[in-house]
Amino acid sequence: MSNVLLTETPITGNPFATRADAQRAVVDLIAPLKVGFSPGRARVKLGDTSAHFHDAAAHLEGLVRPFWGLAPLLAGGGTFDGIEMFVEGLQNGADPEHPEYWGPVTDFDQRMVESAAIGYALALAPEVFWDGMTQRGRDCLGDWLLNSLQHRPAANNWHFFHVLVSLGLTRVGVAHDLSIIEADLDRLESWDMGNGWYRDGGKRQADHYIPFAMHFYGLIYAQYGPEADAARRDRFRDRARTFAPQVAHWFAADGAALPYGRSLTYRFAHAGFWGTLAMAGEEALPWGEIRGYWARNLRWWSDKPFTDTRGVMTIGYGYPQLHMAERYNSPGSPYWAMKAFAPLALPETHPFWAAEEAAPLARDQVVTLPEPGMVKFEHLGDVTVLCGGQHPPALGRSAEKYNKFAYSTRYGFSVDFEARGFANAPSDNMLTFSETGEYSAPRSGETMARIGNGWLYSAWSPMPEVEVETWLLAHAPWHLRLHSIRTKRRVQTVEGGFAIRKSDAIPGPDLQPDVRAEGPGAYARMTNATDTTTIVDVAAPIDTPVARAGRVIAPDANTNLIAPRTWVPQLTCDLAPGTWSLGAWVYAGRTVGAVPALPDADSLPTSADLDQMRTGGEIIRVWDLP
Repeated sequence: MSNVLLTETPITGNPFATRADAQRAVVDLIAPLKVGFSPGRARVKLGDTSAHFHDAAAHLEGLVRPFWGLAPLLAGGGTFDGIEMFVEGLQNGADPEHPEYWGPVTDFDQRMVESAAIGYALALAPEVFWDGMTQRGRDCLGDWLLNSLQHRPAANNWHFFHVLVSLGLTRVGVAHDLSIIEADLDRLESWDMGNGWYRDGGKRQADHYIPFAMHFYGLIYAQYGPEADAARRDRFRDRARTFAPQVAHWFAADGAALPYGRSLTYRFAHAGFWGTLAMAGEEALPWGEIRGYWARNLRWWSDKPFTDTRGVMTIGYGYPQLHMAERYNSPGSPYWAMKAFAPLALPETHPFWAAEEAAPLARDQVVTLPEPGMVKFEHLGDVTVLCGGQHPPALGRSAEKYNKFAYSTRYGFSVDFEARGFANAPSDNMLTFSETGEYSAPRSGETMARIGNGWLYSAWSPMPEVEVETWLLAHAPWHLRLHSIRTKRRVQTVEGGFAIRKSDAIPGPDLQPDVRAEGPGAYARMTNATDTTTIVDVAAPIDTPVARAGRVIAPDANTNLIAPRTWVPQLTCDLAPGTWSLGAWVYAGRTVGAVPALPDADSLPTSADLDQMRTGGEIIRVWDLP
């Protein structure tokens, strides 16, 4: 019984089979926030941890991020007992004479981020959020939002926050300078990468901000923007239609989205793209398929322990975990997840709700996605992507979030929170280096990255005087990694496979590592009740091959995003100054039948093949500026 209570959340058991199920989920997820309201209702405090911005902005997050779910719920005819608390909070927080005044928005201000949720609420449900205030409340909120338009957003998806504010002000009849909005929209469109992809500003990264920010807001503008800007609205729609079948590859058959990149604490915001396609009336895929991607993702979350005992969402991913947080995550941040509920603005007769949920698209076994720099394959419905070409923002554990060799919907990834923990670092799906045996240096950016049909190449340097070239090749359900290393230092290396859950069972014969510690074909394998993970040493056809030793480690608890305790198979070796090569076959999968056979020796590329990949294929253009 206690185990059931520990994992129960407000949406535990919700089947997400009907519109009413989704309406109930919004109510159940937001009702626990009532305990955090301040006396004047303008601030909602949900915890004692801090972000890099001040508490007034953090408490504003707690108040208005739920609007991403409340606004479509109310616009679609749903109800929320206690909505007057949120409305009172709006009018008091925007009032400079009230003791709970949020303060004005300034340049690059977190309050500008939250202004978008207010604009969204005014655009969808003005009869609640605007008409429900006093005249002074409306005047103060209008002035507060008008002031936000005068300040500079960060050079990325933040430009959409002005756009959402504009949609809200337009809906409630507050005049404002539309030239500001036009400039924001022009800037946003300049980050179009083609083929349906955007950059999130000039950053060298492609992550979930493309679907749950750039496309999400673009589709809202496409639906609610001015008729005079019809051509731009059509462009947002066209890009979303092109993007939809590609981002579908980031979703497993069971609904899990790819844990990759920053802001994963927003969790089922990953379903927001599918929901906003529906809101905008864009049948980018058949309605049943769109409904399926949306509903499966929400169901996947329904049995994960992502809330505390009050029912309040926590910072983390598969469970509460601060190690993976970014510096901008306050206790209210996770409620961006409510973006998933955009379809509640639609009537029950809309094709999205009327359609029968359909299975995922039938897909090729190996798919190359050049824009995000990924090669994707599936096994037993679970998705693995091989990655390259990312240069992430320095916001916390960035190398782990963007620069691992592989990411999985089933196994997530791990973060290394101990700077001197090289000996027991997870190093899952990374090749890490250390000169002292303490500090761990992984791939954290590339000087060159290329992609071809089923393969990736990158050149990178983990530390001065150590240069690495890496080739990643998909051989589903296995993948091959080859590394050429030129070092002027004596270094230690660790390369990990996928992390799998460490069972609570007392270790027995079936819970012991299977390891060939050294010699030709050294390997490390671990099997639990449901999964197997393995990494096998192989002689790379480049430079001077080095044989490695196999081992299985249990990293520190709470390093993996999905499982609090894990096992990781690893290969290790020391390298003297010189030029060397390393190779590994890597696999992880559900224990359904036998582990698939290791690809044969003929699967290894030749040195000529590797030379061609070094100079051929396509340069990954994630980072190119307009």
